[in-house]
Amino acid sequence: MRGEPPEAWFVYLLRCGDGTLYCGIALDVAARLAQHAAGKGAKYTRGRSPLELVYTEACGTKADALRRERAIKRLSREAKLRLCAPSPSRRAVRPRRPSDPRP
Repeated sequence: MRGEPPEAWFVYLLRCGDGTLYCGIALDVAARLAQHAAGKGAKYTRGRSPLELVYTEACGTKADALRRERAIKRLSREAKLRLCAPSPSRRAVRPRRPSDPRP
């Protein structure tokens, strides 16, 4: 619809039950995580429960999110772990829920 700001896309990292990391993109990270948990998400995450969301990053457009996903996937495992490590200077980004008011 015209006049409404476009929804932001997110890139996210999941820690699978076997300790591996999965990177993906979504408009609604919570809904996408529910899909993964139900076995309806990516083939890679099926059978690797429990899944834990360890990192999200707002990217703006879908193209921006795809570029960032590609960049994260090229990182070493150690770099990915540093990316999702808690940091006092990094503020967690919570995906907007449909019930949240628009800014």
